[in-house]
Amino acid sequence: MIGLHLSRMARNMTDTPKLPFGIKNRRKDPDEWDKTIVAFQSPYRLKDLCLDQSADPVAEETRGGKQEFKVRLATSEDRRKSASLLIEKMYSWRGYDADALGKDPNKVTLVAYQDEKVVGTLTLGLDSHEGMVVDQLYKNETNQLRAAGRKPCDITRLAVDQDIKSKSVLAALFHLSFIYGRNFHHATDFLIEVNPRHVLFYQRMLGFEPFGEERICPRVNAPAVLLRLDLTHADEQIVQYGGMGSAVQGIKSIYPYFFSREDELGITQRLQRGE
Repeated sequence: MIGLHLSRMARNMTDTPKLPFGIKNRRKDPDEWDKTIVAFQSPYRLKDLCLDQSADPVAEETRGGKQEFKVRLATSEDRRKSASLLIEKMYSWRGYDADALGKDPNKVTLVAYQDEKVVGTLTLGLDSHEGMVVDQLYKNETNQLRAAGRKPCDITRLAVDQDIKSKSVLAALFHLSFIYGRNFHHATDFLIEVNPRHVLFYQRMLGFEPFGEERICPRVNAPAVLLRLDLTHADEQIVQYGGMGSAVQGIKSIYPYFFSREDELGITQRLQRGE
């Protein structure tokens, strides 16, 4: 089970709900509220859980001591710089190019920390009149979704430090992006460009499916394939497996390492109260 540090809103619906992490009043200390979305412990590690995925990374699981992680929004230049350094480190190691993160009202950048060190990051791009990053290479595909009345978002700048390799870190980043995308912005699909070698990983671990043919992505100077995740499928998996961790046997996906539906409700309501 994933240990999650948050108030259980389903259990406590008082008129003046207690804010998490010792916060007495967000209006008095907004920076403290923004500092941490969730804090959680993970006793599970993977030997290779970064962008370069093996054919069956679940088989590499080993048990170690508990690790505590925090996920925060990259709301300041310092946090964006820290996330950019991790992206540069992980991308350059594979021969990819990557630009620094910038401030963008249509992007939500999540940053995972362990002991104040950045160990993971993910950027969720919201669809707008300016389009999304994936439109640069796959505009016809994204327009198909828009024409069908769907509301896509894209996932970019995903990086997890190779020294951490925790299932729970990747699961937390994706689940929080799900909360921002689906619960707040009513997204129906996530789109992501991945190296062709990594398609199987995203299919097995998250349920993405191919949605665009292989092309050369000029942003990272590498081949890419567009994948699509129907968020209805993700929602069903969260309801069925979220929060169960290693108690689930025979499941190759990382949905058991997502937060439970109850915890998702608590996170969503906390963020709503903080707006």
